[in-house]
Amino acid sequence: MIHVRRSDERGHARHGWLESRHTFSFAEYHDPHHMGFRALRVINEDRVQPAQGFGTHAHRDMEIVTCVLEGALEHKDSLGTTSVIRPGEIQRMSAGTGVTHSEYNASREALVHFLQIWILPERAGLAPGYEQRAFERADRLGRLQLVASRDGSEGSVVVHQDVQLYLAELAAGARVVHPLGPGRHAWVQVTRGSVSLADQRLETGDGAAISDEPRLELASVELGELLLFDLA
Repeated sequence: MIHVRRSDERGHARHGWLESRHTFSFAEYHDPHHMGFRALRVINEDRVQPAQGFGTHAHRDMEIVTCVLEGALEHKDSLGTTSVIRPGEIQRMSAGTGVTHSEYNASREALVHFLQIWILPERAGLAPGYEQRAFERADRLGRLQLVASRDGSEGSVVVHQDVQLYLAELAAGARVVHPLGPGRHAWVQVTRGSVSLADQRLETGDGAAISDEPRLELASVELGELLLFDLA
């Protein structure tokens, strides 16, 4: 079973310095039919103007994964972390018992475009933590590259939940196949180009929830980039 979530069906917020698309209910956007999928709670596609950003604010009991698509994002938090996240890097922050942080566009000239992803942790009250890693583009060309997982396999960042997150870049006509184990589910999010999934065509910004399928076959109609979540 595949349920497609079209890009223009997502929630939309515009605040001058920020334009955001919400795949699931978030902040002032509430849709009782789209409250999340399995442990996946938030996928926000954000575009932040130069030298602007999210001031210091608090979170707890959430695994927060950031994937920058264009530009550079500056991160600071109450753990003492200061970093800049760029395309090809994945950041994971475990809010756990409580953390404050800020995220700003690191450039005074260029837009920053990124996905912020929230995953419900396997249990509440975890110790806060931070991790950031760079991944080689060559390792996701024409294949699925594991970038986040429960056990940190293949050099992925560790998320405290039974989930694997993959990135892929597919040239026109390229195809990848991902088996889904019994009782597993998946979410696909297209970040660029056009990808076919079964008999569905997914364009930039589209997502799809997949259940009760033994495997996924993704083919790029034109140059395509995507995220794939394998979920319990």
